[in-house]
Amino acid sequence: MSKPSSAARARKIKLILFDVDGVLTDGTIWIFPAPGASEGAQPSALERSAPGFSRPEGHTTSMIEAKGFHAHDGTAISLARQAGIKTGIITKRVSETVALRAHALRMDHIHQGVQDKAGMLAEILKKDGITAAEAAFVGDDVIDLPAMRMCGLAIAVKNARAEVKAEAHYATLHRGGDGAARDAVEYILKAQGKWQQAVEDYIAKG
Repeated sequence: MSKPSSAARARKIKLILFDVDGVLTDGTIWIFPAPGASEGAQPSALERSAPGFSRPEGHTTSMIEAKGFHAHDGTAISLARQAGIKTGIITKRVSETVALRAHALRMDHIHQGVQDKAGMLAEILKKDGITAAEAAFVGDDVIDLPAMRMCGLAIAVKNARAEVKAEAHYATLHRGGDGAARDAVEYILKAQGKWQQAVEDYIAKG
């Protein structure tokens, strides 16, 4: 029996999950000391809530981690929601910037500080009551492979490492942080015949 094509896989998708660094961003991480930063400062609420969070003794927690996001990707998340597809992030790092962006885009699942992405994916599938075949994961590096292997549709961004591209069912035309998420969403919605209606509905809502 032949394996299903990437388009056939895309037609089943009800949930799209993204890595962050190198996928929703170009992979650059800007870290600035926050005003009044002091050694031994207490971790933020977001850091404390991250699974397995730990910080070296004497490390300053008062810092600002800045990232850049592409407007086209933000629109893609809205288009996916318009078409009835859920979205979310699973990332190893913990960043207030990412939390703010994800909440602003009304993403359904926001999980930071996660080393075991496949384990988190399994929890999400159980919570949403969907199968792995109905989920897509968009990644760029080897830590994403376990989750990508579980999903019905594994997507690699253009700048993904060779090992990741080798196991992906589809690769985006644009790099992470430069419209890769838009490519992924557009590919799935077009395969499902939902793209044009989602665009029209998005425009109508303004």
